[in-house]
Amino acid sequence: MEYKNEITSIIRGNYSPKTMMYKLEDYHANDIAEIMKELALPERKKFYRVCSIDMLAEIFEYLDEEEASTYLDEMDIRKASEVVSNLDTDTAVGILSYIDKSKRALIISTVNPDVQQEIRLIASFDEEEIGSRMTANCIILREDMTIKQAMNELVRQAEENDNISTLFVVDEGGVFYGAIDLKDLITARSETALDDIIATSFPYVYATEQTEDCIEKLKDYSESLVPVLDENNCLLGVITSQNIIEAADEEMGEDYARLAGLTAEEDLNEPLKQSMRKRLPWLLVLLALGIVVSTVVGAFEKVVAQLTLIVAFQSLILDMAGNVGTQSLAVTIRVLTEVNLTFKQKLHLVAKETRVGMFNGTLLGAASFILVGLYLLLVKGRDVVSAFSISGCIGLSLLVAMIISSTIGTLIPLFFKKIKVDPAVASGPLITTVNDLVAVVTYYGMSWMLLLNVLNLH
Repeated sequence: MEYKNEITSIIRGNYSPKTMMYKLEDYHANDIAEIMKELALPERKKFYRVCSIDMLAEIFEYLDEEEASTYLDEMDIRKASEVVSNLDTDTAVGILSYIDKSKRALIISTVNPDVQQEIRLIASFDEEEIGSRMTANCIILREDMTIKQAMNELVRQAEENDNISTLFVVDEGGVFYGAIDLKDLITARSETALDDIIATSFPYVYATEQTEDCIEKLKDYSESLVPVLDENNCLLGVITSQNIIEAADEEMGEDYARLAGLTAEEDLNEPLKQSMRKRLPWLLVLLALGIVVSTVVGAFEKVVAQLTLIVAFQSLILDMAGNVGTQSLAVTIRVLTEVNLTFKQKLHLVAKETRVGMFNGTLLGAASFILVGLYLLLVKGRDVVSAFSISGCIGLSLLVAMIISSTIGTLIPLFFKKIKVDPAVASGPLITTVNDLVAVVTYYGMSWMLLLNVLNLH
């Protein structure tokens, strides 16, 4: 980091508290947040004493919540409660969730009643609900105000709330009515009715909606703040664009982890046991499926004994079936994250992926027929009939396996979506193992039927 050495040297220096603060104010809060873990505990405690509450709160907004909880735990209760009071409510809730229960209760009990109420409100929502990510940091106006009253209320509330780019309007019962752009309020003439500058078709979400669903709903809008309502349509708080980006990033990280066959994301510094816990569940499932595949291969023992040469081309069928299945899986999950498909659209998607598998399988099957046939003829010394009979079986098996794998790679995530399970659970390793099973049955079944029973090859 560009300023790392400069910031650490200031904190470790012998400056007076006022001088240290004056020097640190020249740096961005994110830059200071980056060096916190580089400091020893005594140095951090010195920093907590010197640093203003506003600066500490700003720094904490850039920290990972679990990391921030460690630093908050290092402070005395008074300082910790002051920092919590100055944080965005959603950030405060996230950090406090990592704090020891008794100390968390003590910190919450010492913050002012309004902040306590906001913290308890946000903490009441499940972590998968969008309400757990909202903040009360916003400006709320009444629809019956005049322009002058609205301006005075904006100035009053702006002392404690810095999300002022969009102002939200409610009726006398707190029901959401619309939104006003800050510029429109500032430039409005005093005789203008407030209702004339209120946008009543503004996007909103309900606090109990799933975060994943809300991301899909909001990504087409470019609003920096989106209101969050309760079941009675009363305004509870707002979701910031930063909240939306963080939520989308977390969803992508979770999907990526599942596609890799993990139960959750991992980071670079995770303990060995924690990493093992995240990887073992899927590995055990895949082990069971692998045993099934091996058992199926064992069922074709007589085919392998009489046609040992076909074992050499097993990996070709398995690899191609796994690859096309994973491609269809990736396409399907991508489509499912963007739109909610109708039944007709789902049928179209399955048909399209099956056609892609069929045409690609035809081309690759034909190529395998020619290339494997020539290899058996010229390198292995097989006669023409034997060589091209085996290569024809391989080509046909490849075609059938690719068609089935493309279909399965589409159907499995659609099935998971139908039963309300994240389709990313149909991970690459899972779909590959399932397609291995399909490919083994197809390949050895074709070999048994065509090569042994029809052509009587040995």
